[in-house]
Amino acid sequence: MSFFAADNLGMNFGGIRAVDGVSFAVERGQVFTIIGPNGAGKTTIFNLVSRIYDASGGRLLFRDEDITRVPPHEIARRGIARTFQVVRAFPRMTVLENLQMGASVADVAHFEEDLARVFQLFPRLRERLHQRGGTLSGGEQQMLAIGRALMSRPRLLLLDEPSLGLAPLLVHQIFSAIRELNGRDNLTVFLVEQNAFHALKLAHRGYVMINGQITLSGIGRELLKRPEIRAAYLEGSRIDQAQGKT
Repeated sequence: MSFFAADNLGMNFGGIRAVDGVSFAVERGQVFTIIGPNGAGKTTIFNLVSRIYDASGGRLLFRDEDITRVPPHEIARRGIARTFQVVRAFPRMTVLENLQMGASVADVAHFEEDLARVFQLFPRLRERLHQRGGTLSGGEQQMLAIGRALMSRPRLLLLDEPSLGLAPLLVHQIFSAIRELNGRDNLTVFLVEQNAFHALKLAHRGYVMINGQITLSGIGRELLKRPEIRAAYLEGSRIDQAQGKT
């Protein structure tokens, strides 16, 4: 059995089929990504996994268990954590208090160890420890969102557009952190990302989603080489910027 899988997953919004028969299977310790245009249904899958929405059909399986109808609070306790496309720090809480909220479902005995891991990944958060979340820059809030998710000691980390709106230097830092978490901790990461170059370069498995359906899948770096992927997502200045060219 796969570590995490979707089996013919579906989601309807009225007469619109937002997710249409999506299936995938991921092994433990993989980074996998779904790329696609806005409105393709990528974030809807995250909302189905975290139980913000109820699936209209199909199943989600995590560690050989059907989690399709598991209550949202139990999803976190089973070891699934996520970030959101719109970064959601608790604005009136300090950085430390935000991280403590993330740790609320974890064993308190590991708190200092987990805090140190977050600071090792994102040293800026240590510098902002007693600053309110709402006063952080966009990049700092993204670091805080990932750090808060990590404090729950997830087995599966869902990252929704972690590079959105960030300067290239911060994008590089975020993706370096994802690579380190996967390589050092063997953390399984599910990445929804519009920066197709960085996402596919990092991912063990990549999926292309259009109009609610998976239309293409394969090894991330192999998908990068496909002409239809380059034409749709990587042509011109976008790939040049992603590769550091001028």
